Amino acid sequence: MALTVLLGGARSGKSAEAQTLATALGRPVTYLATATPGDEEMAARITRHRSERPPEWTTLEEPIKLRDALAEIADCDTVIVDCLTLWLSNMMGNDESESSILSESHAAAVVAAARSGETIAVTNEVGLGVVPTTPMGRLFRDIAGLVNREWVEHANRTGFVVAGRVMPLLKISDWKETST
Repeated sequence: MALTVLLGGARSGKSAEAQTLATALGRPVTYLATATPGDEEMAARITRHRSERPPEWTTLEEPIKLRDALAEIADCDTVIVDCLTLWLSNMMGNDESESSILSESHAAAVVAAARSGETIAVTNEVGLGVVPTTPMGRLFRDIAGLVNREWVEHANRTGFVVAGRVMPLLKISDWKETST
């Protein structure tokens, strides 16, 4: 089928749009969650996200081994990967090197794009704000941009989500000239 990537800022509606798309496809859905409940506030977010999913959906929680998790999901299922930036945080917290993160991101994107069912990846666009003041913050921002580019390169559909609305993103080669 397809790989769709939904990028956007925090609380922009990315997950809700992913769920709407997945529901509309009418196939079994597996929600691949990458978040870990490291503190009370994150645990509450995870609980809220779980309650917003239809009960018939399968949830698979995998904070690190994204490629392996994607490979074990039924190929015809619709998959929502939520989210790539949390996965990146987990990888960096696991002291993975930049090269190993980018290699794993590439491999996971290839698996996602090769599935016969739809894969919908949710990720944050963190490069639009201020430059982080710490080396780790700048490294996270930079790797997140590279991970997003990798997944979008393999996607046949990409949207930027702002205030609950999706704007399609096109390559320059896909732009159509209009006469004035």
